[in-house]
Amino acid sequence: MLVHEDRLFPSDPSSRAIARNLYAAVKDLPIVSPHGHTDPRWYADNEAFPDPATLFVVPDHYVTRMLYSQGHRLEDLGVSPKAAGLHPSDPRAIWRIFAANYHLFRGTPTRTWLDHTFSTLFGFEERLSADTADAYYDRIDAALRTPAFRPRALFERFGIEVIATTESPLDPLKHHDKIRSSGWGGRVITAYRPDPVIDPEFEGFRENLVRLGELTGCDTGTWGGYLEAHRNRRAFFRQHGATSTDHGHPTARTADLSQADAEALFRRVSSDTASAADAELFRAQLLTEMAAMSIEDGMVMQIHPGSFRNHNADLYRAFGRDMGADIPTRTDYVGALKPLLDRFGNDRRLSIILFTLDETAYSRELAPLAGHYPALRLGPAWWFFDAPEGMRRFRELTTETAGFYNTVGFNDDTRAYLSIPARHDMARRVDCAFLANLVTSHRLEEDEAHEVAHDLAYRLAKDAYKL
Repeated sequence: MLVHEDRLFPSDPSSRAIARNLYAAVKDLPIVSPHGHTDPRWYADNEAFPDPATLFVVPDHYVTRMLYSQGHRLEDLGVSPKAAGLHPSDPRAIWRIFAANYHLFRGTPTRTWLDHTFSTLFGFEERLSADTADAYYDRIDAALRTPAFRPRALFERFGIEVIATTESPLDPLKHHDKIRSSGWGGRVITAYRPDPVIDPEFEGFRENLVRLGELTGCDTGTWGGYLEAHRNRRAFFRQHGATSTDHGHPTARTADLSQADAEALFRRVSSDTASAADAELFRAQLLTEMAAMSIEDGMVMQIHPGSFRNHNADLYRAFGRDMGADIPTRTDYVGALKPLLDRFGNDRRLSIILFTLDETAYSRELAPLAGHYPALRLGPAWWFFDAPEGMRRFRELTTETAGFYNTVGFNDDTRAYLSIPARHDMARRVDCAFLANLVTSHRLEEDEAHEVAHDLAYRLAKDAYKL
């Protein structure tokens, strides 16, 4: 098992010793998970997870996309085509495919997370393989049937102080209501993800506008009523603990149209006459409108641009969206964000957290922008780059210009619940290794490194997300 106590630390003995000391001081800090995609139903119902395959394989895009790339059908991994609906699958057979192909994950962060989870939660010492598949399955399956592996018990065992889920404005948040009324002390909050009613190219966009109007009592057939509906739902989400919004746009483009032009654009996108250019301009305008609302209500904005989502057309037609076929694209931030920044970039009431899948933008665009504008902060390495090398490159490319305190610590951004401690552990180790190298190269004193390690592991996320 790749769970060596010095994993991810520097190989140089002096730097490694400092990294060990820094890590020892932060490894047991509470987990703050301000952005992610775990299912609020887990915490509301607190039911046992069904089986190892359903927990570890079927919903995890990091796992299924690798297996798919090697020729395994999604149907054989328990993923149902849209036309077929849900169909019975043999979880043990799915697990055996996963175990027999565990070698595919060598050198990947997925392997590190999984080995950490298998070792610390289930006590495995022998590597997962075809030979050990059934032994793994049986031990994990038996554990999942015990009270200690219910979602709330794991929440407490993981040391989670707060976790945010992510919901559409059309979600009634009934699971969050159930959590709040249960008397359980775990803090689970929501986040406002308005893509289904902001992106004219989202499936069912026009029907979603109608539903938004029904939920809010606002006339979403008009520009003014549409904006008021957003304010209404944002207030509803804040009542359920939300402190942030999240925007998964294809680009970082923003716009600042006149009211007349915005009204005309809204009429086009809410009818059948909208073009692709109209859709892009509407998304751009809505980022600026969301920024204006964040100044009003204090919610932090997260912008996750630069992913060509659902790139595999055949997969999208057969299985629907979000099947792991996201591909990073080049992303412009300097020009794209300027309309929004011209209007709000100097307003200290606004906090925008920028993410990227285009690493070339870190030192050229993002660090200089966040190192100047009071409204901007940098989100951590994300999706394809939430790996040790990606995290290290993030620090190397941004610290010299933006420092540590224009970043927001770490968030795990995961659907894989049991991987949360492993992901935070990886981030803490990588940051401690980076800080240790600064100390040994005489660019940082060791007492300062301890303060920064604590901030990166805990305080910055709490402060940035107003938790």
